[in-house]
Amino acid sequence: MSGLGRILLVEDDPKDVELTLTALAEYNLANEVFVVGDGVDALDYLHCRGAFATRTGENPAVMLLDLKLPKVDGLEVLRAIKSDDKLKVIPVVVLTSSREEKDMVASYQLGVNAYVVKPVDFHEFVNAIKELGVFWAVINEPPPGSVAKK
Repeated sequence: MSGLGRILLVEDDPKDVELTLTALAEYNLANEVFVVGDGVDALDYLHCRGAFATRTGENPAVMLLDLKLPKVDGLEVLRAIKSDDKLKVIPVVVLTSSREEKDMVASYQLGVNAYVVKPVDFHEFVNAIKELGVFWAVINEPPPGSVAKK
């Protein structure tokens, strides 16, 4: 399998998806991003069910997760992932516009690896995504057996 889906981006705002892909493209990581727009699709993707029943069961190297999602919100997705033995090893970076302390506290209590508030400024946003993508998809060593090496 190619590196397809090494980064799972769970984001419902098309502008933020486009910015994220643009930022990751500078490091040739954009083609390794799989995008879903709501919490239900995120969980279906991770569990290889529904529309994603035929995908290989390989976990992504990292998941970038928005909190404000339709159908199932990001905190519920995070709760489901961190309570599943097969999925809890996936590093999760919350990437959100929420500056609410309760969201940040809840995310860390549920086991998130990082919490990033989306910068409003375009260049700051692009730089933050570049650094996240390079760290989690390239530099960070995933737990053994969680993702296939390229």
